[in-house]
Amino acid sequence: MNIREQLEDIEAKILSPKACLSRNSKGRVREEAPHSFRTAFQRDRDRILHSKSFRRLKHKTQVFLAPFGDHYRTRLTHTLEVSQIARTIAKALRLNEDLTEAIALGHDLGHTPFGHSGEETLAKLLPGGFSHYEQSLRVVDKLEYEGKGLNLTFEVRDGISKHSKGRGKILDKKKEDLPMTIEGQVVRASDVIAYVNHDIDDALRAGIIKETDIPKQLVSVLGKWHASRIDKMVVDVIEASLKSNLDKIAMSDEIMKAVIELRDFLYERVYFNPSAREELRKTEKILADLYEYLCKHPEGYIKSYPQGDPLEKRVVDFISGMTDWYALSLFEKLFMPHAWEEVERS
Repeated sequence: MNIREQLEDIEAKILSPKACLSRNSKGRVREEAPHSFRTAFQRDRDRILHSKSFRRLKHKTQVFLAPFGDHYRTRLTHTLEVSQIARTIAKALRLNEDLTEAIALGHDLGHTPFGHSGEETLAKLLPGGFSHYEQSLRVVDKLEYEGKGLNLTFEVRDGISKHSKGRGKILDKKKEDLPMTIEGQVVRASDVIAYVNHDIDDALRAGIIKETDIPKQLVSVLGKWHASRIDKMVVDVIEASLKSNLDKIAMSDEIMKAVIELRDFLYERVYFNPSAREELRKTEKILADLYEYLCKHPEGYIKSYPQGDPLEKRVVDFISGMTDWYALSLFEKLFMPHAWEEVERS
């Protein structure tokens, strides 16, 4: 028995009957020989962590433009916070931490530069629309590793593609709208827990809101401080999920109502705040101009893969993969005038 098989045996002995065991994975699109000491979900986690798309998250905006503030969250720090919250919940519920972590680390790989403004812009430009959760799956399936994809397991791919419904329900009642694994549902809840808390924190730092702006009833239910709010939500998810006998990941009615109201508060006072939106309006022009130029002049920029996909889709693949810095730099290169250098004559 090799190390991987021993680890799989340990999973079967200590994890909840509702957990997804590595040995029970539905497998990969392209069959691979099992690793000698890493389980299938460990390999997925490692592939995501070492991917180029993951590294680029450090220079992608969460809400506030990353190039203009060192301490605002980026897509990378958001992803790490989601992973930490999700692993805490998974460990407490005796779920598969490796699967949970792999989904969490991969869930935002398809996010655009300039945050949700970038996503809204590309959704308008691309025929058929654009969503970051669908793009995240496209990244791991078709774009990474020079078009070969990461060949992840079915369970990780499912969790990535169903990690969010935007402003929709946090935890749908319909099973078909939820990730197929309990671990995937953990990541979906953890994503919301992370962003409603860290976006409040960043908005306070930016002076967009004051602590006294947060509705008093939400403070009384969730707590005043960043750490206490996260702890309250995490404990509630664990307790409510245990009460459901782990048939699903759940929140109590009180906490669910408070989280939704806090999210609505963020949309009203932060995401759609005039001062924040004014800066993001400028980024809409940057991405729209880049899209128009690259559709007309793809040479040197746009990959030939995935084969059979229209040029417009591949242009959006390129743009959505950009960091904020690269998008700004390419826009300057293509559209801003540059001074002529003086050449010395003998």
